Amino acid sequence: MRITTPGRPRRVAPPLLTVAVLALAACGSGSGSSTSADSGQGSGKVVTVSDASGRPVLVDGQGRALYFSDQEKGGKLLCTSGACGAIWTPLTVPSRSSLTVPPPLAERLGTTARPDGSTQVTLNGAPLYTFSFDHAAGQVNGDGTRDSFDGTDFSWHVATPSGHVAAAPGTPSSQSASQSASPSASPSSSPYGNGGYSY
Repeated sequence: MRITTPGRPRRVAPPLLTVAVLALAACGSGSGSSTSADSGQGSGKVVTVSDASGRPVLVDGQGRALYFSDQEKGGKLLCTSGACGAIWTPLTVPSRSSLTVPPPLAERLGTTARPDGSTQVTLNGAPLYTFSFDHAAGQVNGDGTRDSFDGTDFSWHVATPSGHVAAAPGTPSSQSASQSASPSASPSSSPYGNGGYSY
């Protein structure tokens, strides 16, 4: 027995057609091929300059402050363990050619190959990282932080357009800024290989 509705033509599988159209639209929306490193704040840049606590600092595409360590100047990669990477996330790009920056920074920024094969962005040769205790754009909680991973003691500084260590607002010199760790991110010595951080 077949039941039909009088006076109303029957459409063939509209829900199936709707699902197919939505699936195609979803696939097409990612055609810009942006990566997590360059998909923030509409600038299209992997690294830009932003104001944080009254001073210019380098930030990633999401507006998160970028940092370098004294121990990795000159392109030395020492923060390579999972424990270090859990606190200091390397700023990576798919390739050197995908590094997009404002013209004034082009001469200072480059890339280096990490042991896992990824390409990390550098400032004057020093690898750049974000800090996991910066929870929003504009925070610089990692500036002046000291920690230890895999037998290396690190001193971290927020990256600036000049590439020099910047004095924190209200401090007389960059020396005092580099010696004062932020209370929320100041680790203690720890034999557990997590840099002394409490999770």
